[in-house]
Amino acid sequence: MEPAVSLAVCALLFLLWVRLKGLEFVLIHQRWVFVCLFLLPLSLIFDIYYYVRAWVVFKLSSAPRLHEQRVRDIQKQVREWKEQGSKTFMCTGRPGWLTVSLRVGKYKKTHKNIMINLMDILEVDTKKQIVRVEPLVSMGQVTALLTSIGWTLPVLPELDDLTVGGLIMGTGIESSSHKYGLFQHICTAYELVLADGSFVRCTLTENSDLFYAVPWSCGTLGFLVAAEIRIIPAKKYVKLRFEPVQGLETICEKFTQESRRPENDFVEGLLYSLDEAVIMTGVMTDEAEPSKLNSIGNYYKPWFFKHVENYLKTNREGLEYIPLRHYYHRHTRSIFWELQDIIPFGNNPIFRYLFGWMVPPKISLLKLTQGETLRKLYEQHHVVQDMLVPMKCLPRALYTFHNDIHVYPIWLCPFILPSQPGLVHPKGNETELYIDIGAYGEPRVKHFEARSCMRQLEKFVRSVHGFQMLYADCYMNREEFWEMFDGSLYHELREKLGCQDAFPEVYDKICKAARH
Repeated sequence: MEPAVSLAVCALLFLLWVRLKGLEFVLIHQRWVFVCLFLLPLSLIFDIYYYVRAWVVFKLSSAPRLHEQRVRDIQKQVREWKEQGSKTFMCTGRPGWLTVSLRVGKYKKTHKNIMINLMDILEVDTKKQIVRVEPLVSMGQVTALLTSIGWTLPVLPELDDLTVGGLIMGTGIESSSHKYGLFQHICTAYELVLADGSFVRCTLTENSDLFYAVPWSCGTLGFLVAAEIRIIPAKKYVKLRFEPVQGLETICEKFTQESRRPENDFVEGLLYSLDEAVIMTGVMTDEAEPSKLNSIGNYYKPWFFKHVENYLKTNREGLEYIPLRHYYHRHTRSIFWELQDIIPFGNNPIFRYLFGWMVPPKISLLKLTQGETLRKLYEQHHVVQDMLVPMKCLPRALYTFHNDIHVYPIWLCPFILPSQPGLVHPKGNETELYIDIGAYGEPRVKHFEARSCMRQLEKFVRSVHGFQMLYADCYMNREEFWEMFDGSLYHELREKLGCQDAFPEVYDKICKAARH
């Protein structure tokens, strides 16, 4: 009974403290208390439920049978909206707080919500090397299933909660993208319900214009109901080399060189200051040296970015063998390095051993509980941005990031961008090597003002024919937005498919200047 009494007393004291200070004060100034006591246990329950559900559904093979009925239900909802006069735009009925994007989608309150309950893996065809999935399937689900049967996605974006639909309608990237491109480039087919309620399938050879236009369209051409994605054989481990590099010029040269080497399955860089970085290159393998095996995904292990930083501090190269699934989700436990701002002591060994098995809190729950005051504070004093620029512009880009926002660490991830129709493609007619520069954290530049600083950064990205990932806050006006993205095919299809009265334009859906 004594432990129960102690817990009850602690809970009572905590509630009295919250009442004295006020809930808003606790959520803003002592957020870690709320996260550790409530969000971590709740996140764990969410994860267990969805893991068990996905396993049962796949084992019973019920998903394919139920899928067709669910698609018909979506078609019915769209036709009913049309019969009722098409008075407002449509959007998915998924609550805005459930998305990984930090943006708050207020349009959910004014648009017609179409309920889309599609969260299952439908089929794995190892002969055709294809997996067919519904749009709300997460990367956590995909890796859990595919790696267990010896397969994987060529591009498997980092965070567990990222969904296939979000990665297609937005975009996705991983350290294998220098070989395979963005997430959209490993997709072979999309299935959609259009503005008139009809069903359409599009591939490279069937309705190819729609196939190229769907990525980055943010659900403004139709409702995605399934996708087919390439899979490749998986191996047990990633043989990962760590190389600390000093000097900006050397960093850029070395990173470009490694990104062009086809023998590298994975290439990634973490920039800890303007002239200090660790460049990591990896290859998949079935063999591992036991003394160099590092199961970095275990809950008690140091956060990956802190582990990598040790190689920089000691100025030594390293070689490790990391289990494949651990590698894919190496940044998940610390949400890259965002969790250190929420739980400052989260990487402490004592915390990791006692509570690390519950980490990380769900991003969706963090959004749901942040409140308007905290959201505005984050907006003004926090940056979460991914900018995609040509590799040849990397030195200039890093100087610009340093001067405009001064956020470290910075994530560097190379990718090839094919010359294809659609919203995003290189300036010329040939495939070009690009790089994703990810900045997540509190800006250290003096007198940081979110709108002016981000507009300055966006201007630079446009000037080098780069692109901004659309999950983040976007401050461009309409003219600037369509200067960055090629809207020719997109606008043609919106008119052809009758989308103008059914869905908002992508700019109106995601840009701060347009949102209400």
